[in-house]
Amino acid sequence: MNHTPTPTLAPYRRAAIIGGGVIGVSWAGLLLARGVEVVVNDPREDIEDLVRAGLDEIAPALADLGLPTGNLAAGLSFEADLATAVAGVDVVQENGPERLELKREIWRTVEDAAPAHALLATSTSSIPATAIAAALRRPERLVVGHPFNPPHLVPLVEVVPGEKTSEETVERARDFYTALGKKPQVLRKEMPGFVANRLQSAMFRECVYLVAQGVVTEQELDEIVTSSIGLRWAVAGPFRTFHLGGGPGGLPQFIEHLGRGMERDMWPALGRPSFDDATVATLTEQADDAFGGASVGDLAAERDRAQITLMRALRETPDDTATATDGARA
Repeated sequence: MNHTPTPTLAPYRRAAIIGGGVIGVSWAGLLLARGVEVVVNDPREDIEDLVRAGLDEIAPALADLGLPTGNLAAGLSFEADLATAVAGVDVVQENGPERLELKREIWRTVEDAAPAHALLATSTSSIPATAIAAALRRPERLVVGHPFNPPHLVPLVEVVPGEKTSEETVERARDFYTALGKKPQVLRKEMPGFVANRLQSAMFRECVYLVAQGVVTEQELDEIVTSSIGLRWAVAGPFRTFHLGGGPGGLPQFIEHLGRGMERDMWPALGRPSFDDATVATLTEQADDAFGGASVGDLAAERDRAQITLMRALRETPDDTATATDGARA
């Protein structure tokens, strides 16, 4: 019987992280904890202080995942010149601003300066790889590797090939993220916003509408979600949930008995809010009332602890962090 080899990080000894914001720091921390050297490229003059502070913030979560964090920054370096930063790396993970022309400029430089074997991935949250790769001589090398924030913690990475992305690049990206302990999902078709962000956006639109209409407060809505569909979808996604809701007849029975009524009565009634001044004022005031007593950092740490507890219960945490790398630092 043939067995598919378990992906490892052995081919990826050095990574370039372009953009040292929240996503970049998260990627950097995960890679460093997995024993991969990281060079960060970002034009900000204070980027080194920002990245090191960010690593300190996420180190407890990485440790809770069973990853070594004692010398987390030992393999970290910084390089302001993009071409120099990507020279000699095995993977480039770009996390720059969501501006198409800027991304094209970045990737033209990367293509010229990075080694021919390097895996090239963009963390863009909405721009298709096809649009970015139009500026490249070898568009088959570029793929979207879109994480769900924060990348060091949440398992999902959406791997989205462009029209000219090669199958080899897709498979390498899938193996790379798997070796990092992620759960990559290759999408079958490009779509603005991909899948997770589209779902999140659709639900958030209704959340804004319900709060703006005075049906519930932000805090009450959050409690409703975490006490109902949040718990349900953590163990069974929407389709499996409604398949079970159909009883012995499964999803077809659900559609026939409940789905058609949902389409008729609920879908047309869903709100279409806007971020006008009144709505923004309401949301801002309620956010301050509900969350203003704690810093964003403290709230994020609380979220991460709860997320890890849930992941452990669902067995979503890495079973064996040592298999993913040859040289993780203790």
